[in-house]
Amino acid sequence: MSIRGADSLGGKGSIVGIGATEFSKDSGRGELRLAVEAGRAALDDAGLAPAGVDGLVTFTMETSPEITVAQAAGIGELSFFSRIHYGGGAACASVQQAALAVASGIADVVVCYRAFNERSGRRFGSGVQRREPTAEGTALGWNLPYGLLTPASWVAMAAQRYLHTYGLGPEVFGHVAVVDRLHAARNPAAYFHGKPITLADHAASRWIVEPLRLLDCCQETDGGQALVVTGVERARDLPRPPVVVAAAQGAGRSQEQMTSYYRDGLTGLPETAVVARQLWRSSGLSPADIDVGMLYDHFTPFVLMQLEEFGFCRPGEAGDFVAADALPLNTHGGQLGEAYLHGMNGIAEAVRQIRGTSVNQVAGAARSLVTAGTGVPTSGLVLGTDG
Repeated sequence: MSIRGADSLGGKGSIVGIGATEFSKDSGRGELRLAVEAGRAALDDAGLAPAGVDGLVTFTMETSPEITVAQAAGIGELSFFSRIHYGGGAACASVQQAALAVASGIADVVVCYRAFNERSGRRFGSGVQRREPTAEGTALGWNLPYGLLTPASWVAMAAQRYLHTYGLGPEVFGHVAVVDRLHAARNPAAYFHGKPITLADHAASRWIVEPLRLLDCCQETDGGQALVVTGVERARDLPRPPVVVAAAQGAGRSQEQMTSYYRDGLTGLPETAVVARQLWRSSGLSPADIDVGMLYDHFTPFVLMQLEEFGFCRPGEAGDFVAADALPLNTHGGQLGEAYLHGMNGIAEAVRQIRGTSVNQVAGAARSLVTAGTGVPTSGLVLGTDG
C-alpha cells in the first residue's frame, strides 16, 4: 500500500483462528509456553494442525523466537517468518505481514502471536531503568533528565495539551474507562470481570501523572494471544467463516517513540492519521460503515485522539462521542478491562464480533475497526465478512 494510493491486498487474507491463554497477574509458567498454548488454541479454533503452518509473525519485543515456537508447537518447516518493531504498534501489522505472505503465495498458513509475563516479569509500566546507547534512544535523552521516565509521563504531556487546547477537564477521559470496564464486567475472560466503574470512581482514583489517573492507565498482564491467517479461498474449506482483512501501517513526520513533542501540535496522532487515510482509501469505507471499534487503549486520552484522527468526530469532541455511545468500543473490555496483550486481544475480539460470538455482541456487526499502539509508529485493520 502506498501512502498516495490504494493497495491490492484487501480481501485476499483472512483470520480463521483465534486462541489465548488465561489472562492473569502471575501465569506461573514461561513465556514460551504461553506462546505455544495460545498458538495451539488458535489452530484448534481454525481446525488446522501445527504441521500445516509454514509462517510465523511476532513482535521484536517477543522473547520466544519463531524457530523455538515452531519446535515447541510441533510446527515443521517455515517459508516465512517476520518480526515487527515499535511495541504495541506492531499488533495489526502482524496480521498485515501474514496477509501479505499468504496473498503472495510465500506461505499458506501463518500464525501471529504475542506472549509475555508483563506483570510477574518485565513490567513495561515501570519505564526506563537502563538502556544501551542507540540512535533510537537519543530522543529519550531529551526527556529522561527532566523526569519523563514512564509511558504514563510521556502520554501525560500530550494529554495535558489536549485538555488545554479544547478547554476540557480530565474527567473527559473517564468516559473511555467507564465503557471499557462496563464491557469487561460482562466478559468472563476479563481480569475485571464483574467489576464495572462509574465516572465518580474514575475521578476518585489516584493521580499517576496529571492529568492521568490510575483508571486512565491499562493493566499489566501475563498471557498469550495468537491468530491464524490464511488466504480467503483456503479459508472457505475450514470450519470457521473467514474474517477478511484490510490492513495498513503508518509513521508520521518527525515521529519518535512516545515522545514526539517537536511536531506542529500535541493534540493529535499523525501516525494514526496515516493509517486512517490508507484504510479508508483501500477498503472504500468510511467511519459511517464501521459497526464496532477496538481502539488501542493503553491510556484513555489516546483513544479520544484516535477517534478524531479516523474521522468519527471533530477534534476535541471525542469525549462526548464516547459518552453518547455513538460507536460500540472495546467490547472485550480493552486493555484497561480485559488484559494488556499489546493489542492482540483486541484483534481477537473484532473477529468474535464478525463471527457473532462476542459476550457483548453488537447486533449485525459486519465491519470492525482495530487499531494498534499509539504514540509510536502504528498499524490498523478493518475486518469484515467474506463478501
